[in-house]
Formats: sequence, C-alpha cells, structure tokens
Amino acid sequence: MDCPFCGIVTGRIPSKLLYQDDLVVAFRDISPQAPHHILVVPTTHISSLNEMKAKDESLIGHLVVVAIDLARREGFAENGYRMAINCGREGGQAVPHLHLHLLGGRQLNSSLG
Repeated sequence: MDCPFCGIVTGRIPSKLLYQDDLVVAFRDISPQAPHHILVVPTTHISSLNEMKAKDESLIGHLVVVAIDLARREGFAENGYRMAINCGREGGQAVPHLHLHLLGGRQLNSSLG
C-alpha cells in the first residue's frame, strides 16, 4: 500500500509536524480550505471510520483533544473552528487513512448549523 499519510508518519515523506506522539501526528494540509487547515492523523493505518473497532474508541477522543490543543496554540480557538472526519468517497475522503480536519481562521459557513 502506498498511503501518503503512512509515509508522513514514518518520515519517508518529509513534513513539518505540528504535533507528534505515539498515537497521532498533525501537519498542515497541502491544499488548505481555510487560513488554518491542519490534519490530525493516527500513526496506525486505519482506512476510514468504517474500519474503527471498539478498541479504537479512545483514539477518536485523542484526535479531538489534540485538535483542540492545536487550535489554541495556533491562536484561533477563541474565534471558533471546525473539525471534520470524512468517511468514504461519497463522504469526501480523498486519502484512505483516517484523519481529522481542523479548520479555522475565517468565517466557516454551513447549512448544518
């Protein structure tokens, strides 16, 4: 498998990491949709939310907590931000490796409220 996010996790693909621990890494999206667009990616390859198991439950919480900390450190937490996890092709998932999008730095419009 030639997963670009696995390449970043292993260091095979160079990336400036904003955060790293045993469970996740975070880096800026190469095609940002907002002034701040950060991806938080598990270090273990999980293709999508559909592949999650009960044993992975705490991983989702960790992705969220890391994203909140990054929003604070990057200075856009107070004004607001969005987190999104896309699942599958029709859900907008472009890379088949679970990842959380953290977006901020501008007014984000949504019909979802």
